Amino acid sequence: MEESTFLKRKAIEIRMDFVKMIYEAGTGHTGSSLSNTDILVALFYKVMNLDPKNPKWGERDRYVQSKGHAVESYWAVLADKGFFPKEELKTYSQFQSRLIGHPNNKVPGVEVNTGALGHGLAVSVGMALAAKKDSKSYRVFTLMGDGEQAEGSIWEAAMAGAHYKLDNLVGIIDRNRLQITGSTDDVLSNEPLDEKWRSFGWEVIEVDGNDMDQLVDVLSETPRVTGKPTLVLANTLKGKGISFAENTVGWHHHVPTKAEFDQAMDELSKQLEVFV
Repeated sequence: MEESTFLKRKAIEIRMDFVKMIYEAGTGHTGSSLSNTDILVALFYKVMNLDPKNPKWGERDRYVQSKGHAVESYWAVLADKGFFPKEELKTYSQFQSRLIGHPNNKVPGVEVNTGALGHGLAVSVGMALAAKKDSKSYRVFTLMGDGEQAEGSIWEAAMAGAHYKLDNLVGIIDRNRLQITGSTDDVLSNEPLDEKWRSFGWEVIEVDGNDMDQLVDVLSETPRVTGKPTLVLANTLKGKGISFAENTVGWHHHVPTKAEFDQAMDELSKQLEVFV
């Protein structure tokens, strides 16, 4: 199977894994996880230098999920990659499970606890600066939400990243244009988002965040400019992959009913058949 086909199939399989996980647990951020799945698959299966058998390997690329609420796709990817057994996905959000509703660094593959929005980029700046000071070659990738851009700490970290010329730092915005209470334009407009990041000293690349080939091409080429951090503005569709969830604000934190779950799995199964 060619690599592009493998990655596209994998993204559908990951969606099926975590939609089932959310349905069985009765909780989860379904729409947000569906929008960021392709980004995570591109990073973990192609772009980043990782060793699931040695998750603390010093030369590994670092990943920080700043939009921590969209953790379900992250758990499914880590399990599929072998950071922990896939059977453990069944414990999601159960009593004493380490697979909680936000990234938890007791889980192999998770660098830092996240959840309070606006913190992940600042932590990533510190990691990237440490790599520079230690003469290490690893890169640091951090995934942010577009609603998260309303947090002032994002812009403090953006200034620091440019000031220290952290060309080993890659910020990614899951630009699905919806947040928990409505569209980003209605809640607090962040346009022109690309120009704002450029004005803070970052190299900005815009990409279709649900197009696997584009994602792999762009993310594999980061960092793009010596002496500048890179911001990938990934235009995505909230609820991607499930027709009745796509671009629907109500699916930010919605658990499928039995009928919705059955329809979702049927749709995803048919998408897989295209790649048989």
